[in-house]
Amino acid sequence: QVQLVESGGGLVQPGGSLRVSCAASGFTFSSYYMSWVRQAPGKGLEWVSVINIGSGNTDYADSVKGRFTISRDNAKNTLYLQMNSLKPEDTALYYCVRGSAMDYWGKGTLVTVSS
Repeated sequence: QVQLVESGGGLVQPGGSLRVSCAASGFTFSSYYMSWVRQAPGKGLEWVSVINIGSGNTDYADSVKGRFTISRDNAKNTLYLQMNSLKPEDTALYYCVRGSAMDYWGKGTLVTVSS
């Protein structure tokens, strides 16, 4: 069965960095676009970033552009999100999502940006 398991969340101070990961299994990871979506406390879902199959093309929400970097390792079936210059408004549950249809979601990893 398809599984997406996020990890790497935690508490970080404003201006700090964090990398979250998503371990994928149960499908051919290298055949799918992958995305990160986040949900801040008490707010709706916000798309963050997407990466294509071969890692050649990426896209970002304006709110994270220039600070976040999405990447993937198809040999390890793992998706990453490197987050730099973190702000309190980046505090959210970060979800790993499969494909352009966004048909499978992980359970999320919590990132808290606070002093």
